[in-house]
Amino acid sequence: MTRLAPGIHRLGNGLANSYLLEESGEVTIVDTGVSRYWADLPGELAAMGRSMEDVRAVVLTHAHSDHVGFAERLRRERGVPVRVHELDAKLARGEEKPAGQSLGGFRPGPLLRFVVYMLTHGGFRITPIAEVSTFGDGATLDVPGAPRVIHLPGHTAGSAALHVRSRDTLFIGDAFVTLHVLTGQTGPLISPFTADPAQACESLSRLEGVEAGLVLPGHGEPWTGGVGEGVRLIRERRRRT
Repeated sequence: MTRLAPGIHRLGNGLANSYLLEESGEVTIVDTGVSRYWADLPGELAAMGRSMEDVRAVVLTHAHSDHVGFAERLRRERGVPVRVHELDAKLARGEEKPAGQSLGGFRPGPLLRFVVYMLTHGGFRITPIAEVSTFGDGATLDVPGAPRVIHLPGHTAGSAALHVRSRDTLFIGDAFVTLHVLTGQTGPLISPFTADPAQACESLSRLEGVEAGLVLPGHGEPWTGGVGEGVRLIRERRRRT
């Protein structure tokens, strides 16, 4: 069981993250990771004092396979609505394939570890989501936690961060990560499998002025060094390379 903060738990070991956000006894799942996390979900909810009946929504930061995970199963079996940015809706429904997919380099060890993890956890088995609800930039979602959407295109066209001011938390998805799963590098970086790395870096300017003590990426451990500092480190690294 992985508790990150009051009312916030994580599924996964950091290679691919899914987050549970509880507010007033109800739960929003931010990204659903890989399909095998379905088996871990009831136990993690129980650790929060909650159950499957308390899950009210799934919100995706983007629609890559390692974030879509068990979303369709939860929608189909439990009637939980799934929300995604309007520009990623076709990707979520399986009507489009991911574009670009720049790897950003790799090392044999980390690459093998990630591939094995994905293979053993259903990360390459994509189940399209038959029905999604969409949101746009700046929306405050009517789900537990009331996250505000910050559109950060680049990783995908509809990549977005979710700012939960009441929890001092920013769910950043893959707009930036703290673990490059193909090289093993850590610290704030542009994620691999990004469609347009230059645009992804430029989009981070939209985070200027956003304050969150806890930044939760799709891959890697939480970042607690400040949003602005994370963006600065990414830009500095890109200048060096």
